Amino acid sequence: MTKDVLISVSSFQTAQDETERMEVINKGNYYKKNDFHYVLYEEMIDGLDQPVRSMVKFRDGDLTVSKKGVLNVNMVFEENRKNSCCYATPYGDMMLGIDTKEVEVTEEEDRIVVDAVYLLEANYEPLADCEIHMEIRPQESGIDIM
Repeated sequence: MTKDVLISVSSFQTAQDETERMEVINKGNYYKKNDFHYVLYEEMIDGLDQPVRSMVKFRDGDLTVSKKGVLNVNMVFEENRKNSCCYATPYGDMMLGIDTKEVEVTEEEDRIVVDAVYLLEANYEPLADCEIHMEIRPQESGIDIM
């Protein structure tokens, strides 16, 4: 995998029989160190006027998503474990619970796919069944993500 990549992040949240899907595609930087893959990128969040710096760290069974800037969070997804974190926004802080069922990483020559399945809690109340699907490809591949 090259340093300059495209990262597509799709998330699915199902609550009360309704599924909400969000997708972002960004340019970023990729590297691998000590058996972990890392992707660093900036993203614009709807309703905010400053970019958020994001870091995704992963390997099979383990995913961490960190955001810094006007939003701050360090979400840890470990298979068969429940983790908590504080999601700090300009509108206030929220406690998140992440009960991860699965984190699967598939590596190919010019593509890495990360899938995570988890239950999300907000302020100690069940919120949604969720999935994250990420695809990382070289920027120069010219191949559409997804």
